[in-house]
Amino acid sequence: MPVRKEVIPFLAAALLLGAASALLCRLLNVPWPLTGTAAGLLTALLSGYFLYFFRDPPRTPPADPQAIVAGADGRVARIVTLSPEELRQRLHGAGLRADQVGALGRGAAVRFSIFLSLFDVHVNRAPISGAARFLGYFPGRHFFTFQEKSSDHNQHNSILIENENTCCLFNQIVGPVCRRVVYWPAHDRPVPVKQGEPIGMMKFGSRLDLYFPAETVRVAVREGDRVRAGETVIAAIRGGVPA
Repeated sequence: MPVRKEVIPFLAAALLLGAASALLCRLLNVPWPLTGTAAGLLTALLSGYFLYFFRDPPRTPPADPQAIVAGADGRVARIVTLSPEELRQRLHGAGLRADQVGALGRGAAVRFSIFLSLFDVHVNRAPISGAARFLGYFPGRHFFTFQEKSSDHNQHNSILIENENTCCLFNQIVGPVCRRVVYWPAHDRPVPVKQGEPIGMMKFGSRLDLYFPAETVRVAVREGDRVRAGETVIAAIRGGVPA
C-alpha cells in the first residue's frame, strides 16, 4: 500500500526514541539482551504505527457526474442545515467573511462534519472537481474534534473549491492531539483539482467540515455512517450554483 513521504521525519523520530531508550537502559544497568529487545520493540511499534497512519490507499471516485464524495475517511458526526444568518456566524467564527466563499455566502448551507480517529486514513481528497483556492490558516483552540464547538473555534485550514454546479468550503480542523494540517496545492493562486484527488492531510486525529450551498445538493448519507475519502457518495448535485 502506498505511504506518504511525510512519514520520513516520524520514522527518524522512532529511531531516535529507540536509541534514547537503549541509552537509558544502559544507564540503569539493564542487561544488553533486554536493552536490545526493549529498544527494538519500541522502534518497531512506533515505525509500524507511523507507516500505517501515513498510508495513502488508491481510491476510485464514482462515475456519476452528479456525485459528491467524502473528503476524509471516518464517521459522519453531524449533518446540519444552516440558515444564512447561522452560516454568517459560523464563517465569522472560522475567520471568514461571506464574500470570500463565493456562492456559499449567498444563502443557506449544508454542513457535513466527518470525525477521524487515530486509525483512519488521514489523507484528504477533493469532494468535487473544480478550482481550489486556499483561503488561509486560522489559529485557534484545540477542543476535542467530536465536540460541536470545535467547528467554530479550533485551529484550521480553509479551502474553497468551486465549479459550475456547486461549491464547497473545505475546513481541515485540528484537535488536542493533531497539531498540524497540510494543504498540498499552491496557496497563492487557484489550482484545478479533480474529484477524489489527494489535496492534503490532517495528522493524528481530526475533523473535516464540508459546506455546500443547500439548494445545490441532496444529502445521501446519515449521521453515524462510515465514509471513505474519494469514494463514498455523501451528496448529489441537484441544481446549479445560485445566482
